[in-house]
Amino acid sequence: MKKILLSDALHYYRANLHCHSTISDGRKTPEELKAFYQAQGYSAIAFTDHEVLIPHNDLTDDSFVALNGYELAVNDVGSSFMALHCCHLCLIALDPEPKNDVCYHRTKYLGCGNSPKYHDKVQFDPAQPDFERVYTPEGVNEMIERGRRGGFFVTYNHPAWSLEDYPIYMAYHGMNAMEICNYSAVKDGFDEYDGHVYNDMLRGGERLYCVATDDNHNVESTGDPAASDSFGGYVMIGAPKLGYRELTQALENGMFYSVSTLTGHTGPEIHSVTYEDGTVELRSSLARRITIDTGLRSTHAVFAPEGTTVDHAIFRLKNNEPWFRLIVEDAAGAKAYTNAFFTDTLQD
Repeated sequence: MKKILLSDALHYYRANLHCHSTISDGRKTPEELKAFYQAQGYSAIAFTDHEVLIPHNDLTDDSFVALNGYELAVNDVGSSFMALHCCHLCLIALDPEPKNDVCYHRTKYLGCGNSPKYHDKVQFDPAQPDFERVYTPEGVNEMIERGRRGGFFVTYNHPAWSLEDYPIYMAYHGMNAMEICNYSAVKDGFDEYDGHVYNDMLRGGERLYCVATDDNHNVESTGDPAASDSFGGYVMIGAPKLGYRELTQALENGMFYSVSTLTGHTGPEIHSVTYEDGTVELRSSLARRITIDTGLRSTHAVFAPEGTTVDHAIFRLKNNEPWFRLIVEDAAGAKAYTNAFFTDTLQD
């Protein structure tokens, strides 16, 4: 029986799931960010200011959804931040009702920029003791688990910027997704296209999604779009309509794909993905290459001949792949990434 993995019957809404405003160390207000992103065709932003969970439901209307979230950090011990390992997580509330900060401390972890000014506006459970953060696998995993249990979609952010390598990130478990591209880090010079990290985690047994994000701070002052850290990483969320819970339910169910591109450009579109009897079929916008990555040597690519394009690919699995994911690359080098699909869930 044919299984629809990404449906062309849904509307796909463009969203940035990692964003900083003047509430922490960004240069644009939440209102300015809404207008800035809407002008580029975005329907949603997750406002994830450092350490402060501030609801922005007042920005939601018929054409835009403000997702409520925040970014948590835990640092290794050392004298120089430039050399410190750290771990950053974004927590996005699954419903619009105000949530408690799940890792709250009354006097520590105040964030940066303007975050400390908002610390006393954060909702938390006063019956709970202050949460002490520890940069160990156990400490990070407890933060992930608290986020999941507290009603958040939890993402693992920018491993290259965080100076976290294989032995470190492989000890983290249970997040909903990891960042396959963090555009702000790319603009800062990091190799933050992290498909290899995603593959490592999948091979290690994690069942998680991938997201491309901006992590924008909008500190550029020249007005040159090429200097901007916005519009380079986004997700396309498939939902029956534009609404807060419709978007977050689609995130939970993996009904989205991610795109990494350059400021001012729109990346490739994935129209549909289906699976039937070991055969994977993808339809997309015009591209120069479509790849299936299985984590094994059965990975394969369909190339468009010189001077042509391709918008359709069929791949036959060899029956021993535990998972697969698809990548569409256009003529400008922009890429669209599906989440991993696990073959043991696709059997009739």
